[in-house]
Amino acid sequence: MSSLQTVKCVLFVCGVLLLAGCAMESEGPEAMAEAPAVPTGNPITGEGLPNPAPNVTANWGTLPEGRVWGSTAGIDIDLIDGHIWGYERCGAGNFGDGTPVNCDNNPVDPIFKFDRNTGEVLANFGGGIMVTPHGIHIDAENYVWVTDFVGNAEGTKGHQVHKFSPDGELLMSLGMAGQPGNGPNQFNQPSDVITAPDGSIFVADGHSAQSMRTNQEMEEGREAGYTSRIMKFSADGTFIKEWGQIGVRHGEFRTPHALVFDSPGRLRVADRGNHRNENLDQEGHLLAARYMYGRISGLFIKDEMVYAIDSESSPTSHPNWLNGVRIGPVDGDYITAFIPPFERESRVYQGTAGEGVVVDADGNVYAAEGPNSLAQAGGAFTKYSIAR
Repeated sequence: MSSLQTVKCVLFVCGVLLLAGCAMESEGPEAMAEAPAVPTGNPITGEGLPNPAPNVTANWGTLPEGRVWGSTAGIDIDLIDGHIWGYERCGAGNFGDGTPVNCDNNPVDPIFKFDRNTGEVLANFGGGIMVTPHGIHIDAENYVWVTDFVGNAEGTKGHQVHKFSPDGELLMSLGMAGQPGNGPNQFNQPSDVITAPDGSIFVADGHSAQSMRTNQEMEEGREAGYTSRIMKFSADGTFIKEWGQIGVRHGEFRTPHALVFDSPGRLRVADRGNHRNENLDQEGHLLAARYMYGRISGLFIKDEMVYAIDSESSPTSHPNWLNGVRIGPVDGDYITAFIPPFERESRVYQGTAGEGVVVDADGNVYAAEGPNSLAQAGGAFTKYSIAR
C-alpha cells in the first residue's frame, strides 16, 4: 500500500470515529446510560457468566422422621410471608405408571411449607388424594394448587388439578379422577397450574410429547389422543377455552412443563421439548419466543428477571447445553447469569439440576430436584444462597 493510500485510510478511520463520538455525544449521557450491557459469557456452558447464588445447601428442608425423600418438580413462594411451598412424591425416586412407590400406595402427606431461613416444616398435608404430584402454585389469596399427573391402577385417582386451603382442606378438583383424555373436562398428564389476577385458572396439560422427535411420532401422538395444550378455566372451574397441540410451530408444544405470569400479565410457557419459552397473552396469542434458556423445566420471575431451570439437556436430548439455572431479562433473549449444576457422570459434561425454581425476597434460589438430579442433590430441595 502506498503512503498516500495509508494516509487516506487513517483519515477515513479517524473520521468514522469522530462521527461516532459526536453521535454518542448528541444522545447525551442519559441515553448512553440506558444502553443495556452486552453479556459476554457463554449461555450454553455458562462460562464467563456470574453466579449470583454460589453457596449450595444440598438436601435442604426437614423431612419428618421415618420418611425418605422422593423426587419432585414443583416449588413456589408464599406471597404473604415469603416462605417456601413444595412437595415430594411420597418417597418415589422416579415417576409414571408402574412406579413401585407413589402417593397412592404410600399415602403420606406430600405437600410441605418450609421456613425459608431454617428449612423447618410449617405445614404438611395432602395425603391420600394424589398419585404423583407435579406442578404447584400458590395464588394471591394463599390457596395451594397442585397437579396430579399420573393415574392409579384402579382408575380412581390422578390426572387432576386440586385446590387446597393453606391448612390443607381440599376445596376444588378439576378433571375426571383417574380418567385421562383430551376433552374439555379431562386432563392427560397435567404438568402445571397457575391463576391470573382475575382468578382465571390456566393448566399446562400433557407430558409425553417431549420424547416425540419425528413428524411421524408427533402425528401418531396426536392420533392417539396425547395432549400438549394450555387450558383456561374460570375461577369457579368452568372450562373456557384451550389452545395448542403436539407440534413444533408457535402455539404448539412438546410438553408445556411450567407456567408463570410476568408483571404485565403475559403467560410464559416452558415448552420443554421445543427448547423454548413461549410468551402468550391470556387468550393464547403469541407475543414472543425465547430460545436461550435451554431445555426448560421450571420458570420464575423476580424483579423483571427470568429464572429458568434446565434439568433435561443431555447428550441425546439437547447436546452440549449444561443443566442449571439461566437468568435473563424478561424483555430480552440473552443470559446474564448462571447457576451451575451438580456433576453427573452419565450426563458427561452437562451435569444435572432440578426441575422447579423459585427466588426468595433476599435473592436466594431454591430448586426442586426431579428424578434426574435427586441422587446427586441428596434430597428433594436445594438452596443456593447469595454471596455475602
